[in-house]
Amino acid sequence: MVKFIPAQEAVGLIRDNATVGVGGFGAYCGADELFVALAERFKETRHPANITIVAGICTGDNSREPRGLNRLAEPGLIGTVFAAHLANPPLISEMVGGNRVPGYTLPLGVILHLFRAIAGKKPGVLTHVGLNTFADPRVEGCKANDLARAQNREVVELVNIGGKECLFYPSFNMDVCLIRGTYADEDGNISMDHEALMGPELELAAAVHNCGGIVICQVEEIVLRGTIHPKRVRIHNSLVDYVVKATPQLHRQGYATDAYRPELSGELRCPANAIKPMELSIRKVIARRAAMELRPDMVINLGIGIPSGVGSVANEENIAGQLTLSLESGPIGGVPVEGVGFAAAVNPESICNICDMLDCYDGGLLSMTCLGSAEIDENGNVNVSRFGIRCTGPGGFINISQTTPKVCFLGAFTAGKCDVEIKDGSMNIKADGTGIKFIKKVQQITFSADYARKTSQDIMYITERAVFRLVEGGIMLTEIAPGIDLQKDILDKMEFKPLIAKELKTMDERIFRVEKMGLRLN
Repeated sequence: MVKFIPAQEAVGLIRDNATVGVGGFGAYCGADELFVALAERFKETRHPANITIVAGICTGDNSREPRGLNRLAEPGLIGTVFAAHLANPPLISEMVGGNRVPGYTLPLGVILHLFRAIAGKKPGVLTHVGLNTFADPRVEGCKANDLARAQNREVVELVNIGGKECLFYPSFNMDVCLIRGTYADEDGNISMDHEALMGPELELAAAVHNCGGIVICQVEEIVLRGTIHPKRVRIHNSLVDYVVKATPQLHRQGYATDAYRPELSGELRCPANAIKPMELSIRKVIARRAAMELRPDMVINLGIGIPSGVGSVANEENIAGQLTLSLESGPIGGVPVEGVGFAAAVNPESICNICDMLDCYDGGLLSMTCLGSAEIDENGNVNVSRFGIRCTGPGGFINISQTTPKVCFLGAFTAGKCDVEIKDGSMNIKADGTGIKFIKKVQQITFSADYARKTSQDIMYITERAVFRLVEGGIMLTEIAPGIDLQKDILDKMEFKPLIAKELKTMDERIFRVEKMGLRLN
């Protein structure tokens, strides 16, 4: 029978060395009431100590403020981190990147599917996802730092099935999960009515319950028995042990705003013209060029950062209705929220369970994806997961980039502060960023160009001043922006010389004008 107890009592059930699964995704669905209580208990008693945190996209708002998993960044509380993405709570990212706790970073889809495997008492997850990237045991084996390597724990194995190379990620035991929902009825049935996403809460609850562990769920409100329609019950009470009623300030819909936004949960819809167009900038230039690759009836995935702007451009150009935009977090249709609020969408047509979404992605649902790019090397490899001691992890990047036929990597050509004038269909670089992003060899392989060549993927690298394509032997420069000097603004800012197309094109000047492009899908 489900018990309704205060947060302090609930976290008192967590023992030293426990493996604790946490729900949520970036700015959404974080169980902050439980995180605060857990941190306070540890400060007072030094227990529970040395817990292992298992998460998908760790919750946080990209700041150092006490939100999401930043609240648990206490020395001695966390003993190991096992996650797909660490950047949203930078204090946790710094613990792993600074080699203060052992860290393992796995593809998001793998972690989500491990929850299902653990729930079903299966040996693990067998997949192609991660081959030839840092996740491959022949490269780094998902080990994010020296402490992880010293543990001698293998979280992935290379196997051969039917003459094909695959990766096997073994299951493990889980002791506790900290999740959240919107409502719990008097029996402990949980709904997700006000949540912007449908995260892995059910899968986590099933995994922990079937391991004989403790399932703790915080909710916005407790309602009468029978109030929640059966189709809205996301987690049945048979999988729940304890329910905690949260205080409002620790149960916001998301970290991007204090107000509840019903257009994110699907409760209401807002007019499309209420979504403000992007101002003309490097970011919009890149998003516009990527939008020119869209075709009717495509199913598209958009990544965080600059890629999310493609949805804004499609909405402004009135072409969003001719294709389907989706996010790995589950929303299908609508317009992705940008910035801290990324992962939700305004006016989604559907909010899919994230685990199901990654199944669909892995199996080939997507026609095209737009993803970020922090480093690109002369072979065409891309790194978005580790930079020196800064460890972010891959998120869903590997699942998506290895299973989509057309991939557009989007990013500014250089790193750092720059002064760029964009007007009248041309670009003028007054002061360039000092950081070089096109380098000889990436620090970590998050996207493998060799794997893409084997699978015949169409790969583009789109910046505000240059467009490249992946070819045999490297990457080829195919377009440059109007007003840009090939040698001074491009080749001199690269650590290697790319192949150059015989017919080097000029990027469409409409991209560099304030007014709408008048974009039409071919």
